[in-house]
Amino acid sequence: MPDVVPSSGAPHNRAEAAPKPFTPEDEAAVRDSLKRCSPATIEAALLFRRTQDAAHLPVIVLGVIERFVESELRPKLKEGDDDLRLVEDLGVDSLTMMEIVMLVEEVLQMQTNNDELRNLRTVGDVKTFIDCKIRGLPLPKPTKFIPVEQIVAVMPVQPPFLFINEAQVGSAGAQGKYKITGQEFFLQGHFKNNPVLPASIMLEALGQLAVLYLLEGSIAEPGRTVDSTKIFFTSCEGVRCHRVCRPGDVLTLSVRPKRAKMPLATFEGSIRVGQEKAAVAEEITLTFAYAEEIPAPVPAPEAPPVVDVVRTPVAAAPNLAAAVSA
Repeated sequence: MPDVVPSSGAPHNRAEAAPKPFTPEDEAAVRDSLKRCSPATIEAALLFRRTQDAAHLPVIVLGVIERFVESELRPKLKEGDDDLRLVEDLGVDSLTMMEIVMLVEEVLQMQTNNDELRNLRTVGDVKTFIDCKIRGLPLPKPTKFIPVEQIVAVMPVQPPFLFINEAQVGSAGAQGKYKITGQEFFLQGHFKNNPVLPASIMLEALGQLAVLYLLEGSIAEPGRTVDSTKIFFTSCEGVRCHRVCRPGDVLTLSVRPKRAKMPLATFEGSIRVGQEKAAVAEEITLTFAYAEEIPAPVPAPEAPPVVDVVRTPVAAAPNLAAAVSA
């Protein structure tokens, strides 16, 4: 079960709240708020306000985002890629993100907490966030974005055999990207005058992303970490390749855990180039082990404190003094 964080500012069960009647004035207000959005967005918003059916939310969210995205970037949204990054891929800065959220709040009659918005990095994050808020569900654990420098630091596989340029890891799985540069050493002979990424390298990339998921502690037992030196490939089943991948292509990698119990973890994986399916693997299984727990050093017993003793001369007993005098 995915880790979740409490969702503030939303009822636990929206369905229990009596819906307010949707008046002609409400409809006019929705149409005015979304006047710069597509007709499909307006229609979905009206249907949601009348029925409270969360199935209309994805169209509304995408339509509102599209309203604030530069026209040359809008075709990316139509591809339906939930992994699109708001900042890097769509040019949505923090102020624009606030405008998007404020408009969604107004149209859907909901409230959000500014602290919750810090974890929204992709289109999929926004969809999930709005859906959870509307339904009164706990918010998913924030996705962790990992740059290539950190990937290199934690992965046992290193360049030139590392096929992840960036990644994001959440409780439900991991996504990554790899751009085929054409300078990869194996392309020199695969094939002659016709460089094609080997299918085995595609599987290697998916396996590496699964390794990264394990190392980020998503399935580790409390208080334990996976040992990066003890993760190895075990098996792969249900592999199909659908597209030839060449230099210049950007692979979008995705893995999701199916089952895990030490020492085995099994994932399903897929690779896309844009919206084209490149490869799928029904099961990728890795073997892993936890790092040995190093017992904490036992502190040495403290030495007893040194006490300075001042010796005071003692007067001789009278009988001894008399003997000495004699």
